Amino acid sequence: MVTFLSGGTGTPKLLDGAAVAFSPEETTVVANTGDDIELGGLFVSPDVDTLLFQGGGVLDRETWWGIEDDTHRTNAALADIASAAGLPEGPQYLPEEKQTAGRRLANWRRFAGIAEFMTIGDRDRAVHITRTSLLDEGHTLSEATQRLADAFGVTIDLLPMSDDPVASLVHTDEGMMHFQEYWVANRGEPAVETVEFRGSSAAEPAPGVLEALSDTVVIGPSNPVTSIGPMLALPGVAQALAETTVVAISPFLGDDAFSGPAGDLMAAVDAEPSTEGLATVYPFVDAFVIDEDDDAAFDRPTVRTDIRIDDGEDAARVTRAVDDAIERVR
Repeated sequence: MVTFLSGGTGTPKLLDGAAVAFSPEETTVVANTGDDIELGGLFVSPDVDTLLFQGGGVLDRETWWGIEDDTHRTNAALADIASAAGLPEGPQYLPEEKQTAGRRLANWRRFAGIAEFMTIGDRDRAVHITRTSLLDEGHTLSEATQRLADAFGVTIDLLPMSDDPVASLVHTDEGMMHFQEYWVANRGEPAVETVEFRGSSAAEPAPGVLEALSDTVVIGPSNPVTSIGPMLALPGVAQALAETTVVAISPFLGDDAFSGPAGDLMAAVDAEPSTEGLATVYPFVDAFVIDEDDDAAFDRPTVRTDIRIDDGEDAARVTRAVDDAIERVR
């Protein structure tokens, strides 16, 4: 049995080849929900959705988000209406008093839907409408995720990290921003001062998460701060990881992140923005998988391979390296 911690695009890319060592029936994936937002009244769970679409065989693998060949008529119409009405464009974080009004799960991450700052496809939107309706009927995020996983024919066990609100908020030189505002709307350009996982201390891991962490755990090449950090901030998660076998794949080639703002965010939490900085953010890891050209050194087993993942063959190669690392520390 193996459990993957997933956020962003790094771990989903790895999962494309995971079956060479781990059968779907023995695989659990815990997905980050710190990036979730409420947009125009719909609850959007990007990291969960990437796994749903991947498992259902409909993921757009050019972008690694959204549904392949989706249309965007509603998204375009929202922009047209905003332009015609003279309404502001860009992310519009709702006023502070609105951030805790309404469904509790959306606390601190509510945005207006005017001229959506995130591009949401029409079929993609149907998922958000279904999820939001299930939440409003009284289902938890875990229950809604299971219904959606069944609908897409997902064969792995897919768990959101928590059924409680945890918001990844990035404090920058231009003010506080939700991670989606910082990364999607502002392309990671504002200087980061610190990162906050608001609500994490009062949140609980979703049902099944701590049990899944008693199995061997693989942390994919996801952003250590905003993709994996929200999970580590949950009560009991870091302790559970300290008590089991954990292998982590570097999201860096030396000092360069494969994608996204991992380097800037690592520096903001006082970790070296490189492969070697993983020892700071992941003190519980038993073994690392890093690139064959990376000269990083650790005081624990390290497996080297070409860790670029551009297709299923690459993912299978990295998965075999992960399996090798697991065998070295068992």
